[in-house]
Amino acid sequence: MNVSNPLEQIRDRIKNSNPGTIFITSDFLDLTDYANAKKCLSRLAESGYVHRIMRGVYDYPEFSEFLGEYAAPSPHEVALALARNFGWTVVPDGDTALNQLGLSTQVPAYWTYVSDGPYKEYILNKSTIRFKHTANKDISKLSYKSALFVQAIKAIGKNGMEGRVINKMSSLLSDEEKAVMLGDGKHITSWVYSYIKRICNGENNE
Repeated sequence: MNVSNPLEQIRDRIKNSNPGTIFITSDFLDLTDYANAKKCLSRLAESGYVHRIMRGVYDYPEFSEFLGEYAAPSPHEVALALARNFGWTVVPDGDTALNQLGLSTQVPAYWTYVSDGPYKEYILNKSTIRFKHTANKDISKLSYKSALFVQAIKAIGKNGMEGRVINKMSSLLSDEEKAVMLGDGKHITSWVYSYIKRICNGENNE
């Protein structure tokens, strides 16, 4: 039986992923060592099979029939890939959190994330991805969904947490996610948690 070489294995894995997926070199360490994975991705980028976004970060380009060209990579997915690459825990912050939850249709000028890594900025086409350092305990002790909702509530502020907003946020959560979020309460600022309880328990007075 012939065993595929690492280049073929990496290409096949990429081919079987969704167009627009973002990859980093270490995503393929189960197939080969780091140096060889890096070399294979460079060869695939040279052939146009993947696009090199920045050092160590590649996307499997998605062709837009509407635009008649390849779509730009998602800043959010690139941010998650960067965090994965460096081993950071990150959560969307401010307008980015609202965008990811569908609470705002406005495309952020800055894609901002709180992170347990250092303060960093990356330029992606016309967008800026910004990581802001925060204490690890502020994000690592919460589930990702809980941390995302916390950042969204902070972005909206007390005056903006109206009944319709609470209804909308409640509709985004499964019963299981609500249970986890309520259990995360001891790690959440008290005023934010008061809204978490209303979101999870249906206390959403109009």
